[in-house]
Amino acid sequence: MGRIRQMIRVNGRESWTLFDSGARNTYVIPEVAAHLAIAHLPQPTVTKLGGETKVSTQATVLVGQIAGKPFHTEAMVIDSIGDDEDGRPTEVLFGALAMQQWGIRLIPETEELDLSHYPSEFLEF
Repeated sequence: MGRIRQMIRVNGRESWTLFDSGARNTYVIPEVAAHLAIAHLPQPTVTKLGGETKVSTQATVLVGQIAGKPFHTEAMVIDSIGDDEDGRPTEVLFGALAMQQWGIRLIPETEELDLSHYPSEFLEF
């Protein structure tokens, strides 16, 4: 399991992001979701995150760029994700399913993202 933090661009807005291979799903806070199309969920989704129970009644398609490379993925909207070691609030938690979808790997030793497996096209079988 690994965790890396860096800025991503969401609809032209910089967002402090935690790439967390220990989290299955992707989450955004309402301030990020406000720049995206929101769908109201027919039933709330309950998640245990950072020792807290989070309830999401909305989802969005997170559209943005990571190191200049475009991506899009489903994200649930939750009230907060938590702060980093410096007290800076995390705005996006980019989970393992989205990292797998976009070929993103974590390099914990250097606290960098490996985008060498980023797909130039999707091959479906």
